Amino acid sequence: MAAILLRSILSVALVAGALAGISTSTAQAQTAGGYGPLQISWEVRNRFRLFREERDFLLHAESSRGRSVLASEQVLAVQSDGRGWARNTVNRLCIDLAGHVNEPCTRDNVKESYLTPIDHPVVIRLTGPVPVGATCAWTVDDGDGPQTSNFDCAEPVNLRVRYGRTTGVTADVSSSEGSQRVFTEIAVRDILIAGLGDSVASGEGNPDRPVALADEGFCFRSYLGTAAAQYYRPSRAGYKGGRACEAPDLLTVWQRQSALWFNPACHRSLYSYQTRTALALAVRYPHIAVTYLPLACTGATIADGLFGSQRARDCLPSKSGGACQGTVNGQLSELRDAISAAKRRQPDRKLDLVLLSIGANDIYFSGLVADVIVDTATERALFRRSGVMASVDDARSAMTRDLPQGFAKLREALKPLVGDLSRVVYTSYANPTLANGGAPCPGGRAGFDIHPSFNAQPQRLAAVSNFVESEFLPQLRGLALCEGGILCRNPRTDRMTFVDGHQTSFASHGFCARAESDPEFDRQCFSATGNSFDPDIVTAANQPMLCGRSAGEYRAYLPRARWIRDANDSYFAAMTYPQGLPTSQQPADIHDATWGVLSAVYGGAVHPSAEGHAAMADAAVPAAAAVLQLDAGVPDVSSQPMAPIPVAPDVPRPPGRTGLN
Repeated sequence: MAAILLRSILSVALVAGALAGISTSTAQAQTAGGYGPLQISWEVRNRFRLFREERDFLLHAESSRGRSVLASEQVLAVQSDGRGWARNTVNRLCIDLAGHVNEPCTRDNVKESYLTPIDHPVVIRLTGPVPVGATCAWTVDDGDGPQTSNFDCAEPVNLRVRYGRTTGVTADVSSSEGSQRVFTEIAVRDILIAGLGDSVASGEGNPDRPVALADEGFCFRSYLGTAAAQYYRPSRAGYKGGRACEAPDLLTVWQRQSALWFNPACHRSLYSYQTRTALALAVRYPHIAVTYLPLACTGATIADGLFGSQRARDCLPSKSGGACQGTVNGQLSELRDAISAAKRRQPDRKLDLVLLSIGANDIYFSGLVADVIVDTATERALFRRSGVMASVDDARSAMTRDLPQGFAKLREALKPLVGDLSRVVYTSYANPTLANGGAPCPGGRAGFDIHPSFNAQPQRLAAVSNFVESEFLPQLRGLALCEGGILCRNPRTDRMTFVDGHQTSFASHGFCARAESDPEFDRQCFSATGNSFDPDIVTAANQPMLCGRSAGEYRAYLPRARWIRDANDSYFAAMTYPQGLPTSQQPADIHDATWGVLSAVYGGAVHPSAEGHAAMADAAVPAAAAVLQLDAGVPDVSSQPMAPIPVAPDVPRPPGRTGLN
């Protein structure tokens, strides 16, 4: 343990150029003879603590310089050729694929407690008009006695400072021009942020590593069940099993080529607005560290997901085909356990902020989507009978009857965790059905022809769009802010911090938005009339795309006009099956009609894309920063002169220089 303490690891290292450009705060020095001022600057290294390796943090620090989260995401998307920046980072996190925090987590070759760090890596520099060849005697004191080392003033110094203490840092600068002293204090603020909520909170629709698609087709059956009721869509790259409907294969064989989320059971993604918000805070504020605990889970409701357990969405890719955990613990229980564990080791550790989005599943939003896009009579009858579909009247009833009670219960559960509920930043949803400046999408098969029964029926689409815009979103605002007839026990302390500034920008970026700047593959292969796939099962078996291009050319993370995934995007990015279902509910055959429907929607249809999540983060970051008071003024840091350092006889004294006065 002593090896990681401040006094034993003071060292010099050159820092990557990206780190050098991040803004830092400074301490002014008093100068001798007027040739200053010099400054000490410092910042926390790799301060988004979910990342185990600093290179992943520096990637975002560089791309975010002078840019919004959205602009940064677009830069990274192009740099990765649309394959996504998270595809490699997903294997370098302090949380494993099962959702367990690594305690300890080895970050940049140092073992740290993730939830209760005892120290933080910091880099300090002398900046300003540093004399050429100047030597710095750095003295660092965290209360256990000063430690001094001499280095070239041009080089940065790396050290670890103890959490919960103020560390004094002095640089005594000596050169042929004289001597100066610069002093500052370092106190790292480690902020604990939890992310709670549903699929929009988890990042559904944006697997960290998208599925790879093959040139050839894969057969699905239709619910009609006849030999003619088959269709082909792109297969998974690397799949060597049976592709024809008459050649069934095991799900475990198919699963080996799955898309990957950093938590498959909940489809948690690094692209989620909650992750991007926490990361953006770490990038923009160099004197903090962010300990982020992602708990949001796709499919969650207040009752089943936040308070109670819920069904897992997906399973870890496995070569052995081992058992799949079918349920996920309630998020509030997981959060309480994490905080309790942290307080046992660090009694003053507290939860600083909660990022929250919840309520859509409580009013059956996925059922509304199914009602809009499932158009053929057979499928509509089957889905209605199984309870998959919901009408606007169903959603309205749940919104007025159940949602206020659920919010009231949630509010009471969050109070002991955060105290003042203003520390809960509730980020509202965007209406996914708008384009052309706020008009509802016109409907049709475009973007939904991945399944033969899909068609965004215009009248049903307009009804859902109007309900979301005029009833659901205003209700959420009232619930979060204790407005609009929503009764709260203490409105002053029960109001959450509410974010909806992104909704205006989404009004031109719904699932039907198109532009000439869209990726070439999309423009050539996703038909505006809904005729993207070859209906002939003979020719489609070898080439299912009518455009004649390989489905593997699709890039999930290139910039697009639409910030909402349509069903085609969902299939091409994720092609997910709900493997967490009980065995009794699993189809016996991967060519089954149920898999055909679910593969087109379970990967995130009608959810924000990475660009959409970035736009949401741009709205949430200022609110979170205000709650945390990250822009509050930094107190002046003292500096003091020192006695002049004698100049050696063989070194000429500069004219007029007699040292510090």
